[in-house]
Amino acid sequence: MGVRSRDAVVLAVEKRAAAKLQDDRTLRKIVKIDHHISLAFAGLNADARSLINKARIEAQSHRLTVEDDPSVEYMARFIGTTQQRYTQRGGVRPFGLAVLLGGVSADGKPQLWSTDPSGIYSAWKANAVGRSSKQLLELLEKQYKDDCTTDEAVKLAVKTLLEVVESGAKSMEIIVMRHKVGSTTVPEADIEALVRAIEAEKAAEAAEAGEGAAAGGAGAGAGAGAGAGAATAAAGAPAAGGAGR
Repeated sequence: MGVRSRDAVVLAVEKRAAAKLQDDRTLRKIVKIDHHISLAFAGLNADARSLINKARIEAQSHRLTVEDDPSVEYMARFIGTTQQRYTQRGGVRPFGLAVLLGGVSADGKPQLWSTDPSGIYSAWKANAVGRSSKQLLELLEKQYKDDCTTDEAVKLAVKTLLEVVESGAKSMEIIVMRHKVGSTTVPEADIEALVRAIEAEKAAEAAEAGEGAAAGGAGAGAGAGAGAGAATAAAGAPAAGGAGR
């Protein structure tokens, strides 16, 4: 998933579990395309490797040809066009992956683009692809704020991934793309601290909701009791009048 803040782009993925003897560095789902562009993907690793190599070569070719860095939109268009070509040629099959492309333009504006196997590419403020993407996108639509800070974007990414990951911070990989800085990886300790803070907030909200429900139930019970007492008094009033007569 990806989140765009006012001065950076955050890419976050769920780490794939590695075998006991396997080097987990070979299971990266976030890779660098150029010094100012990174890519996160969901789908087949072999297809991703091929598409990433094509994108890296295109970025280098663009720099050699025009003596300037390729824009994020340019690379998104290239990747989308490449994916679309593989849907209409004989002897090949479509790429089995969806891509999130994050980076910063030459004027410092963060950009987040997405492509799918059909070749459609589009710009986003926040997006999720892969397993449970619909559920995550619904959460992003509710929680995302325009002009959010980078720290808020990282926190939103962690909060969203917690809906699908099982091992907390150990199952997350998060990078931040900034202007003239490039990509920086968020340390696992920082992710763990955010996870604890988010879980504490959820516990506090649940406790507050429970207290509100209990108070509401007590108020309803008191109102019912008062109503029953008034009804009893009203029923007794005619009997007293009759005795007087």
